Amino acid sequence: MNQQLYKKDSLSLAGAVAMGTGVMIGAGIFALTGQVAEFAGALFPLAFLLAAIISGFSAHSYIKMSNAYPSAGGIAMYLQKAYGRGTMTGASALLMAFSMIINESLVARTFGSYTLQLFDNQENGVLVSILAVGLIVFAFLVNIAGNKVIGPLSQVTALLKIGGIAIFAIATLWAAGFSFEAASGDVGNSTSAGGFLAAVALAILAYKGFTTITNSGGELKNPHRNVGRAIIISLAICLVIYLLVAFAVGSNLSVPEIIAAKNYSLAEAARPAFGRYGAWFTIAIAIIATASGLIASIFAVSRMLAMLTDMEIIPHRHFGMPGTIQKHTLVYTVVAAALLAAFFDLTRIASLGAIFYLVMDIAIHWGVFKHLRKEIGANPAILVSAIVLDVIVLGAFVVIKATADPLIIWVGFGGIALVFGFEHFFLRSRREQADEAPEHSM
Repeated sequence: MNQQLYKKDSLSLAGAVAMGTGVMIGAGIFALTGQVAEFAGALFPLAFLLAAIISGFSAHSYIKMSNAYPSAGGIAMYLQKAYGRGTMTGASALLMAFSMIINESLVARTFGSYTLQLFDNQENGVLVSILAVGLIVFAFLVNIAGNKVIGPLSQVTALLKIGGIAIFAIATLWAAGFSFEAASGDVGNSTSAGGFLAAVALAILAYKGFTTITNSGGELKNPHRNVGRAIIISLAICLVIYLLVAFAVGSNLSVPEIIAAKNYSLAEAARPAFGRYGAWFTIAIAIIATASGLIASIFAVSRMLAMLTDMEIIPHRHFGMPGTIQKHTLVYTVVAAALLAAFFDLTRIASLGAIFYLVMDIAIHWGVFKHLRKEIGANPAILVSAIVLDVIVLGAFVVIKATADPLIIWVGFGGIALVFGFEHFFLRSRREQADEAPEHSM
């Protein structure tokens, strides 16, 4: 492993928390509030709460693994410990990387949707795509600078957006008399059980950013202790922020109004209480949150792909580019995110991300339960609970989406099959090449 890429003790606990909350808040509350309300109706705050509980069960595996094996490769290394250097490891790690890239395109398009509201502009797909790709290019340039820029920037923007979102939520709730009347009027017709669980599956995306912390185990100070602490702190901060915002939005907009403005619902929720100035303030916070979230996510994904390359689990081509493998994976990450942001809408991007992430998450828990629970001291009851909860919400989501948008289900599970098939044939060819090498040397 090239240690220049993973500088020990270059990331503090505060920096790791800022990175985790940066990814979560960037994607979560701005991009997903309207999407979750579309499935859960007036119960959408409860969907965020249940998603936090499920994420807490999931975090058990990651914390136990990170305490035992802190690594710059994070999830990739955990999968290798559980399954060895095989198809399951490579495919599951790629699903995680792809889910994060999908998340980046989600964040980028959210940035575009909110930015257009500065000009009271109805959403224009072309303009949203242009703004999204522009933000991805900016995030790429920041990431080229490395940890010395990303760490301090993440901490500053984390404080700005957490403070700004808290101000928005508290002020909006105060203006509405701390009531939830606007959305609560729709509770009677809110949702079915399946719709609510599908909403939970999407809301889990709002918390999945905690996994980016595990990818920096090789760089974090005192990783055996601080990775777990950073994950718990990040989840707790985000839960409080999400619930505040969900109730603030629901206190000013009815469910149909939230759904109508689902790609920029927080800005719309600020208008009834504070007019255009409140909307501008919220949009400014959204721009900071999405930009910083994208920077943090690209940082984590490029590290993960570099680790997979070093482990010889995925192929690598430099295409004539200079620099390190990590710089190359940074380029691949940015190009993939830009393509998705340019050609997919927010709803479909979120759906793909939920499917890929939950399948990968189940693979992590099963690997820990079957192969590592005794070695790392993981609680089997928590592991089984995490698997069952993931399966329930994923199943409900697939059933709902199969009726509403069957194409995305075919794309999602077709993509998973392609990833597993690709990894199987790639690793088999590597083994065959390794077997042939001694014969040629004789």
